[in-house]
Amino acid sequence: MNRQRGGKPQGKRFNKNNSNTGSKPNKPVNKSNSDEIRLNKYIANSGICSRREADVHIATGLVSVNGKVITEMGYKVKPGDEVRYDGARVSPEQKAYVLLNKPKGFATTTSEGKGRTVMDLVSNATSSRIKPIGRLGRNSKGLLLFTNDKDIEDKFKNSKNGVPRLFHIELDKNLKLEDLKKIQNGFKLQDKLINVEEISYIDGSSKKEVGLKIKNTGNTIIRTIFENFNYDILSIDCVAIAHLTKKDIPRGHWKHLSKEELSLLQML
Repeated sequence: MNRQRGGKPQGKRFNKNNSNTGSKPNKPVNKSNSDEIRLNKYIANSGICSRREADVHIATGLVSVNGKVITEMGYKVKPGDEVRYDGARVSPEQKAYVLLNKPKGFATTTSEGKGRTVMDLVSNATSSRIKPIGRLGRNSKGLLLFTNDKDIEDKFKNSKNGVPRLFHIELDKNLKLEDLKKIQNGFKLQDKLINVEEISYIDGSSKKEVGLKIKNTGNTIIRTIFENFNYDILSIDCVAIAHLTKKDIPRGHWKHLSKEELSLLQML
């Protein structure tokens, strides 16, 4: 089940029947460790932080190579070198990018003792320590991206230039056109401006169903928007993350991103 991009209230409509391009699941590719690698990249690949943050840690003297503190930007690590961050040894792990089509009934958390979680669904996807980016409520469904790439994670958390997510939302009653326009134009809630990328009715469906595109990584913002206009949400389905869609991913299943999909995500 695929979705077309939502449009402006004045004409373009979200079409739930159009198909989207995607790729078949791919196995992760093992990269050679025989070449030298920049120290900031080495640290980032260990999952501790992003490259930018690694530069700060290096400059402040928190990183050592073979027992010597390194503050030189651009320093390259050789195979067999011992790298330590704040006294603890670090080693890079393979980057992994897993896209899950989440079903209802699974909490988006890495914490134990929360019942069934999304980590149970991707437990055999990779040996790398991945975690979900953004949130979907336990009773929400749809796309959820997992990775150990801090640079990609930072892209999602950038509130101004973040990664857009497209949702198919079903309400308890028809969404009034005047309310749709207010949501599209932005509105203030408790002195905070609430903005969305796009919102529209879904082509071929009742006005209870809408397509909503936002860059916020949270899940509660969607309920906040519609509760403000006195609508209850019956279902939330994330149908796209930027250019990534649910094509070839049945509910409850996952796939690894292709090189092309990852490249497009990195360029956002």
